[in-house]
Amino acid sequence: MQIPAKVFITGANGFIGRAIADRFRALGSGVVGVDLNANRELNVHAANVAQPGDWQQLAKGCELVIHTAAVVSNAAPAALYRSVSLGSARLAVQAAVQGDAGRFLHLSSIAAYGLDFDSDRTESDDIALLSGFPYCDAKAASEHPVLAAHAAGEMACTIVRPGDVYGPGSRPWVLIPLDMMKKRQFLLPAGGRGLFSPVYIDNLLDGMVAAALNPAGSGQIFNITDGKSVPCVDFFTPHWRWAGNRGKPPVLPTAVAKTVTRAGEFLLNDVLKQNTEISAGSLAMMTRRAGYSIAKAERVLGYRPAVDLETGLQRTGEWLLQQRLV
Repeated sequence: MQIPAKVFITGANGFIGRAIADRFRALGSGVVGVDLNANRELNVHAANVAQPGDWQQLAKGCELVIHTAAVVSNAAPAALYRSVSLGSARLAVQAAVQGDAGRFLHLSSIAAYGLDFDSDRTESDDIALLSGFPYCDAKAASEHPVLAAHAAGEMACTIVRPGDVYGPGSRPWVLIPLDMMKKRQFLLPAGGRGLFSPVYIDNLLDGMVAAALNPAGSGQIFNITDGKSVPCVDFFTPHWRWAGNRGKPPVLPTAVAKTVTRAGEFLLNDVLKQNTEISAGSLAMMTRRAGYSIAKAERVLGYRPAVDLETGLQRTGEWLLQQRLV
């Protein structure tokens, strides 16, 4: 597939949605987007993609549809995941089919594999089913309408499972941890040895573009990470220092961390209604014992992560300083 003349993006105001929109504009594509809030300057229209509506007509004339809209949280109600993460995938595929798009790119997540495994996950490994973590289950379920549309011959579809996406502007892995550290609410289970599988935003964009435009990507699923997992304590130590602390973030044995997390979740989320990301799901993500293989993306798409972890964290720290967030 050549560079598309026009691209339609859901979740276009989000961290990844806005970044991929900027990337395609830089490539010369026209971009139309949809999100809960409009942004006329960026041609983003306001709509709830969990509900059918006129927003689906925006895909008409777009050669490529990219679906990034989803609930990005480990602490949201299960009903919200079903409505948005799963429901919007069905509707976005429908919009692409009705609009005669040439390719549909669905942004899933490595969370689709669940959190309980002992060896690096490949695209042929099982995905999460009744894992006990609604975010993981929703990401796994969101792939079904996409795969069904491809299998039925309705639309050429590709699924990307990004790693732990970070970089300037990332809420889950930059802004939220930083805020929790400032409030002394951040801790790491498993003695900080749980594995983190980062992907710097620019690397993810490279992988998404390759997956969307390469004919060999049609009907395929790709893990996209930086290609290397690191202990959580190593990834989050720069955050700890950005927050004005010395040394490394606090670590605890997993059993103790679970007790502390349950107490914090009850007090802050249930009693004080602060809607923090303190949850069993967030904790479990910090106890992973293995990572994710990008061998398929390397082989089929020629994907190579261009930004290493040291550089990515340096760029993120510089952005935080420029934004006066640290």
